[in-house]
Amino acid sequence: MSTPKPRVVVTDYAFSDLSIEQRLLSDGGCELIARQCMSEPDLIELCKDADAVITQFARVNARVINAMSRARGIVRYGIGVDNVDLDAARARGIPVCNIPGYCIEEVADHTLAFMLGLTRQVVTHTIHLRAGKWGLAVPMEKMKALRDLTVGVVGFGRIGREVVKRLMPFKCFILVSDPAVSPLEIAKRGGRGVPLDDLLRKSDLITLHCPSTPETRQLINRRSLASLKPGAILINVGRGDLVDLAALTAALESGQVGAAALDVFDPEPIPPDHPILKMSNLIVAPHIASASPTAVRKLRETAAQLALKAVRGEPLPTVVNGVQRRMTQVPIPKN
Repeated sequence: MSTPKPRVVVTDYAFSDLSIEQRLLSDGGCELIARQCMSEPDLIELCKDADAVITQFARVNARVINAMSRARGIVRYGIGVDNVDLDAARARGIPVCNIPGYCIEEVADHTLAFMLGLTRQVVTHTIHLRAGKWGLAVPMEKMKALRDLTVGVVGFGRIGREVVKRLMPFKCFILVSDPAVSPLEIAKRGGRGVPLDDLLRKSDLITLHCPSTPETRQLINRRSLASLKPGAILINVGRGDLVDLAALTAALESGQVGAAALDVFDPEPIPPDHPILKMSNLIVAPHIASASPTAVRKLRETAAQLALKAVRGEPLPTVVNGVQRRMTQVPIPKN
């Protein structure tokens, strides 16, 4: 009697197919089972007998994890892991891996595009000209040059550092807030390290690049928005729950926030009737700052390779929940 192949399940995905994952996992002796599961009962049923789980946006909560009888690893398509209960996985001895290096350049580029789009009023003038109008669509004071601005970067990980690198030729003054990075390290890379409250109070433009944690969720709220310079610009390409959308909507309406650009929302997808979408001083995108053919291929290949390593009991390079033990090697049947 032949030994059954290890089962790698994909809970959900935003790609047109899973041919990349199928090829790598099949060549590695695994069976791929893919669904578009979002409900807890469906996730429990799908994952309970999986040897490894790959997930994108589905909520892999404690009940889903506790139903896993064989899982040797959970892999997130992406950098953030806030949709996976890390504590529950740690308690079960299941390592959770992310893919931290796959879209750094793309997100940094998108951040700069948002900055220039808002400061140079690109979308506003496109709409203005399409309506048959010529000339400035906004008062002159809304046409800003980055050279004249103080830009605050919240979070100085890989993406935040690439954003600062891109900003330096524009000659703006750069403030950075990240409690995990020393002011000396920030200064070496072109910024000035400051506490978050100082950054919010002094910046003309603020861009968010921190992870979603209990400490950072709704970092941008009514109180913090009230501390900004009147007319400050806000950009969020980090995680949707860093920003209280209701508070930001009110700040955009009042002019306390002069403009905003958002690639991420809480919830996602954002409801089409959400009042913030009616704001004329807003640029939005549907969580696509990370997108490019190169980045997506790297994301998918890495996810499949991590799942194979987990199934085989090999050391995993990007564990985010502290489960670092080397697991027992598992023989995989040959095709």
